[in-house]
Amino acid sequence: MPADTPALSPAALARCIPFLVFMALLALRGYLPADLGLDARWIYGVQAVVVAGLLAWYWRGYGELARQNLPEARETGWAVVVGIAVFAVWIQLDAPWMQLGTATASFVPLDGAGQPIWTLIVLRLLGAALVVPVMEELFWRSFLMRWVQHPAFERVDPQAVGMKAVVVSTFVFTLAHTLWLAAVVAGLAYAWLYRQTGKLWTAVIAHAVTNGMLGIWVIWTGRWEFW
Repeated sequence: MPADTPALSPAALARCIPFLVFMALLALRGYLPADLGLDARWIYGVQAVVVAGLLAWYWRGYGELARQNLPEARETGWAVVVGIAVFAVWIQLDAPWMQLGTATASFVPLDGAGQPIWTLIVLRLLGAALVVPVMEELFWRSFLMRWVQHPAFERVDPQAVGMKAVVVSTFVFTLAHTLWLAAVVAGLAYAWLYRQTGKLWTAVIAHAVTNGMLGIWVIWTGRWEFW
């Protein structure tokens, strides 16, 4: 590679920066010293707003999310079905051996009296269902999966991505989640949709359905550990 060639292209940076900022704020939320007197739960709202702003800033560079790449009705239907299926599986795969340690940034949106803090809950639900699916699919599938196939990932047809790229990107995706087996199922399902349709929107829609249903289920049942 020539010395003046950037390590990552502008297209790669547009897909990596929102994700890296999100992860940095997640780490801050998990490791913020308690003696500062700050409620780290509100950092999630900052995560959602900042990352949404970054996605909007780079939006014109996300050609795979352009209007002409919207899925057809049948493809959208498959995406919804896959999203529901992943949710149904996710909430069953929480046995101790299916977990990679514990979450560094737990999120229990209750006040001292055990009552819900609805502003926190709404911020979390909107972030998880609307912002995270776009951010993560741009990073994990659009960038990383295709980049593993070939560093000039922008020219890689998602329908031509090989099994090695799918497995490697799903493995790294798994490391970013506490419920590793559930993450394997989700990562493979979203990658399958992207490869089958060639449209990132199908993976985004499935991911959004999974996260949205999971959020509603968590609120309904009080199983905050899934957040």
